[in-house]
Amino acid sequence: MMDQVYKLILIVFIAVLPKVSAQEVTFETKHLKIALDERGHIESLFDRVHKKEYLLSGQASPFLTLRVGENMVQPERLQVSGDQMSLFFPVENIEARIEFREHEEYLTFELTGITSPDLVEVVIWGPYPTSVREIIGEAVGVVRNGEFAIGIQALNVKTLGGYPSQESDIEPAYDIFETGDLVDVDSGWRNKKYYRGQTAKVIENGSVLQAYTRNRSDNRVIENWGHSQYLAPAFEDGGVVGSKIALFGCPSDQALTTIGTIEVAEGLPHPTINGAWAKTAKEATASYLIMGFDGKSLDKAVSLTKKAGLKYLYHGGPFKTWGHFELNQEAFPDNWKSLKSYVDRAAAEGVHLGLHTLSNFITTNDPYVTPVPDPRLAIVGESTLEKPIDASAKEIPIASPVFFNQMENNSLHAARIGNEIVRYRAVSEEVPWRLLDCIRGAYGTQASTHLEGEAIGKLMDHGYKVFLSNAELSEEIALTLARLFNETGLMQISFDGLEGVWSTGMGQYARSLFTKTWYDHLSPELRSKIINDASNPSHFNWHINTRYNWGEPWYAGFRESQTNYRLMNQDFYKRNLLPAMLGWFSMSDQTSLEDTEWLLARAAGFDAGFAFNVSFAAVDKNGISDEIFEAIRTWEAARMAGVFSDEQKTLMQDIENEYHLEAKGEGEWVLYSYKVGRHEHKQLIRQPGEPVHSVMEFGNPYSEQPMQFLLKLNGGENNAGAAASNLTMEVNNFHSLEIPFAIHAGQYLKLDASGIMRLYDASWNVLQEANIGDRVPKLKNGNNRLIIDSDFSGNGNASIHVELKASVKSSVK
Repeated sequence: MMDQVYKLILIVFIAVLPKVSAQEVTFETKHLKIALDERGHIESLFDRVHKKEYLLSGQASPFLTLRVGENMVQPERLQVSGDQMSLFFPVENIEARIEFREHEEYLTFELTGITSPDLVEVVIWGPYPTSVREIIGEAVGVVRNGEFAIGIQALNVKTLGGYPSQESDIEPAYDIFETGDLVDVDSGWRNKKYYRGQTAKVIENGSVLQAYTRNRSDNRVIENWGHSQYLAPAFEDGGVVGSKIALFGCPSDQALTTIGTIEVAEGLPHPTINGAWAKTAKEATASYLIMGFDGKSLDKAVSLTKKAGLKYLYHGGPFKTWGHFELNQEAFPDNWKSLKSYVDRAAAEGVHLGLHTLSNFITTNDPYVTPVPDPRLAIVGESTLEKPIDASAKEIPIASPVFFNQMENNSLHAARIGNEIVRYRAVSEEVPWRLLDCIRGAYGTQASTHLEGEAIGKLMDHGYKVFLSNAELSEEIALTLARLFNETGLMQISFDGLEGVWSTGMGQYARSLFTKTWYDHLSPELRSKIINDASNPSHFNWHINTRYNWGEPWYAGFRESQTNYRLMNQDFYKRNLLPAMLGWFSMSDQTSLEDTEWLLARAAGFDAGFAFNVSFAAVDKNGISDEIFEAIRTWEAARMAGVFSDEQKTLMQDIENEYHLEAKGEGEWVLYSYKVGRHEHKQLIRQPGEPVHSVMEFGNPYSEQPMQFLLKLNGGENNAGAAASNLTMEVNNFHSLEIPFAIHAGQYLKLDASGIMRLYDASWNVLQEANIGDRVPKLKNGNNRLIIDSDFSGNGNASIHVELKASVKSSVK
């Protein structure tokens, strides 16, 4: 009888044991429900708020994908027990064990174990297909429409956003037009969508979310950064185990808040600025002045910063070397101690100092290079010496040319043998392989004898004529940067050239390791205040970087340099939930108030900050410097106060619209909106008696008002002595204005709303002035016809550029 009882108990016990057969499972948050089928594939992404399904039908939806050898393998069976699930794959019966957690706002999934880990090269979370296609946040990893957002977040630095489409892990940038996948977007510059990364990626009829971790336990030879053969050394980080993500869904307007919640709860970087999360702090878009300074000129630089109403002063090039970050001795005689004293002096005036870096770029005069090269300088790869060489040998015999004859992205043609750097012109075209025309003991290293079989490494470099670092040295450089900031109290940094850490062979992983190392070693006080940006975004660095500030002033005029690029960036910021910036703008001695306010209106329209690059020489020579700095103060005060309406900001985003802003009182401003007409009055040669005037049509959409204009005489080629005199402007065949000044090449003539006419030189210094308020013709509402006439002198190719203005004002507060 007892045996029968025991048998019955055993049968009941077996019946309640967890089943080993395939199962289905659901995960829920307040807003999202995810269901997996018995194979371990997603069968539902359900919006619990709007009762809507967002899984894109017709697409594979594995929860986890493995790369084994050359094959991508999807799971075929799911098993769940408690807070653990196992996915089984049809190669070597690999089992991936995943721990999951349900939170109110999000879900987490961590790979806690895997069988045959040496066989698994990559684990990929997803790709997860969704039907959302309206807003694709490729870097932040969030897709949104007007109602709902779905997102993925990598929860540690080795979990990379995106897909392992490149062995280098350089996250690709792509143009939606290159895929032939056009979307319905607004006209103009918004027609161009340039994506940086693929943590979220647009696909036909929808989007995918994806992340991955790579097994880096072995050396790999990969294609990397212009080299078809590049050694990516092994890197010990625990392999694919520990890869971890969060998934969430929420109403669209809660996406950013949800990410903030995840950051805090999961221990991700969560930088603040004066107590506010950096992604939502108003100061995150703070504009700043870029200006070189030393101990003598610092006070003047600080004074200019305050005159512009700004709080950040940024030194664009303070370093003598990159790598150890030694400062220029003339400007900083006591190196970092001098910088510390400058930081303190500026802070006493309410101004924060920052500086520009090139991340892991290493100048050839840095101690990492000379007189003894650091063995941690990055190499493309290495070979060995086929024969011994003495210190004077100009040809160096090597066993293999593979890493040495790749000339793309090979600026310095340098190699390291022991403690010597050699430079070579070329590699022989046949065996015996030799480095030809070598310069021995390059960059202050010591030319030496070397033995047969000694290793020789091809040094990785950059077009800036610098060397780069391997993973270990990259970490040390990041630590040095953190120490620089801790010891000096600097409050702003740009990680320019962050792509330099691709020299490690780890792509975006290396970028994140570099910035995270720097961030983790900042003092808590700095971490709660500092502003940082970078030239190169990544999914993980989204959490660390305050913002990005792309757009350079070097390639065209003030308004033209990279204008479309700057505007496209505004869409990138918006879709990736980032503070907006307009990039760098450079003030010269010829920068006009009109150009400055053109910039400031765009900043107000996009609620974007900017960098204003100036020099003492340009400020001193430009005759309207005070007006320019006052305009910056006025506009930035209004922008930071948030006084512009959505309608005003939309109009200000149009680069054809122009404005002027005046401070009226505490918290109140007067905004002048301009209609501007442009015309070229050219020097013409005609037969005697034939008129040489030109006709300009101008539509005034506002009420009748006195005419305003800005004229500039362009001399043309080889005509610096051109001039225009007896200039007249007749309005509507009735009222004629005779200009009392002659204009010479490069000069400006300006008539403002007060009736003051001023003649300026090319640097906006006033040459002559007249009050003609009672003689200014009026522009009627509607169409106006202007006849412009003048006498030109010179060789016959001069012209007067005419900008005619009408305005209307409104109060903003």
